Amino acid sequence: MRIALGLEYDGSRFSGFERQPDRRTVQGEVEEALTRIAATPVRVVCAGRTDAGVHASAQVVHFDTSAVRSNHAWVRGTNTYLSADVAVLWARSVDEDFHARFAALRRRYRYIIVNRSTRPALLAGRVTWEYRPVDARLMHLGAQHLVGEHDFSSFRAAGCQARNPVRRIERIEVRRIGEKIVIDVEANAFLQHMVRNIAGTLLAVGSGERDPAWVASVLAARDRTVAGVTAPPGGLYLAGIEYPQGVGIPAVPLSDALW
Repeated sequence: MRIALGLEYDGSRFSGFERQPDRRTVQGEVEEALTRIAATPVRVVCAGRTDAGVHASAQVVHFDTSAVRSNHAWVRGTNTYLSADVAVLWARSVDEDFHARFAALRRRYRYIIVNRSTRPALLAGRVTWEYRPVDARLMHLGAQHLVGEHDFSSFRAAGCQARNPVRRIERIEVRRIGEKIVIDVEANAFLQHMVRNIAGTLLAVGSGERDPAWVASVLAARDRTVAGVTAPPGGLYLAGIEYPQGVGIPAVPLSDALW
């Protein structure tokens, strides 16, 4: 049978989601915990791989197993063997053809910036700090140049292995909530470091270094070297995966209360 799980994790002390030899990863910890519950080796497939230091409030994984357990047992039992910075939120039995990655219609990421003169202590590692005054309105204006289907080569990591740099951004919004600036991006898929590179580029606009129209020229250049710096990983969250109706995956609304 095939089981889907919802996960949340603080990525600060993980070397990313994907299992790596001799490194602490989310996949490694989750698989070890599931193996103990299933009493047989378990391997998971995720909806979106996150890099070192990146968090998730709505990661989705699936795995196949012959072990018969209730949804409650998959959640409570697995959490018993997980460290405090990763947790299973829900479990569902899904059809055999469900695939956490390939069945996803779109993904949502959120990038959070604390904009004040002094660095944050309580949120260290979970937000990005920008000490310069930043205009979220200008960032939002610049971000609208990215909506639609484009070649996002200017916003991909040098080591990105995706064969096709074309992606479709359905929505991107930048707003200020008190001293926080929140960037929400929804797309069919993302390139490696795409959201962090977008965030770095928009920060150049918000700080007054660049005009909002500059974002359009960066996109058109298809050249990573003309864009802004790669923003730090600590402010980035995988915040939602949308699947077709009827597959049984709970919808997770973005929540300002979390951050």
